[in-house]
Amino acid sequence: MSMIPRELERKIKEILDDRRKIIVLYGTRQVGKTTLIEKIIQSFEGKILKVNADEQLFNETLSSRDFIKLKGMVEGYDLLFIDEAQRIADIGINLKILYDKIPELKIIVTGSSSLDLANRVNEPLTGRIDTNTLFPISIPEWQRYADINDFEVTMKLEEFLLYGMYPEIFSYKNFNHKRKYLNDLCKSYLYKDILSLTNIKYPEKLNQLLKLLAYQVGQLVSIQELATSLQIHREALLNYISLLEKSFVIFRLPGFSRNLRKEVVKMDKIYFYDTGIRNALINNFNSLQLRNDKGQLWENFLIAERMKSNFYNETFINIYFWRIYSGAELDLVEEKDGLLHGYEFKWGSKLAKAPASWTDNYQNSSFECINQDNFLHWLKSNHKPGPV
Repeated sequence: MSMIPRELERKIKEILDDRRKIIVLYGTRQVGKTTLIEKIIQSFEGKILKVNADEQLFNETLSSRDFIKLKGMVEGYDLLFIDEAQRIADIGINLKILYDKIPELKIIVTGSSSLDLANRVNEPLTGRIDTNTLFPISIPEWQRYADINDFEVTMKLEEFLLYGMYPEIFSYKNFNHKRKYLNDLCKSYLYKDILSLTNIKYPEKLNQLLKLLAYQVGQLVSIQELATSLQIHREALLNYISLLEKSFVIFRLPGFSRNLRKEVVKMDKIYFYDTGIRNALINNFNSLQLRNDKGQLWENFLIAERMKSNFYNETFINIYFWRIYSGAELDLVEEKDGLLHGYEFKWGSKLAKAPASWTDNYQNSSFECINQDNFLHWLKSNHKPGPV
């Protein structure tokens, strides 16, 4: 199977060609970071040094803070590519030394987790880096690769919701093979960086926590109830959730409020970057007609796809859910340039009206119901041209 073209390809190429920046690419393992960078540097005119930080060969030099050693390692090369750089101690300081002392050297760094890499590079490399995040395959990426129309995309929706959008999942035709891949991914890679880079006291709690969160997709999450269920302290639970966010497994959606008393804002909702991972955690790949959580899956899928679209197209917005104690709610609220846009997600062709309490309190806001008939138009509404 050939590589699915990625939205970030054009942007990273432009930075590599035209700007003097260290390119940092985040994203969970197996999401295609190495494949993307390998494709981009194929056309690079110059000598390339590739370093896999999972191997120990270069680690000592890249964490040495010794310019003589660093220079000796990269001398004669035009581009340094460091894969899984979160494993290298003091990586930011050492990259700063290389950047400042060897200005002609181009540098690309990938990390499957921002656990330590963000802290290690952001401060030492202020003004010197361009940071990007690669997510599982987006709908526009897959549609362009498959060369199919919108109707054909809609026909694949159930498969997307059940098995997710990790690149390798598209290489399997057999659903059992897809399921096995996702189960293996959960067991082998999902917590790899968290367990190796942090001092977690009860690692088994991570899997238990994720299962609980998987069942609560689209619902308000009570930190205290989760802590009680897992029999761990509230602070430890918050730390686990933060680590899972920094490893690009889950993300939080806070409640929106303009300080109206009736609005629910003290609890977040938590979603998964990939619905296939979510289904693997609860071991449920039943067809949608047999499930009572298809609304939750649809909601998670759309919010994750919208996040990809906004990020890749550099649409800078704040995102929330909205709910009041009487029960009226919106699945997603986007705040951009002072304007509010509310969305309700419905599976199938169902329609919904804006809650009166929303339109009454936020009169200049917009509302749209997103279903199978219009979701593609919505996802592409801020779309820029993809890679050539």
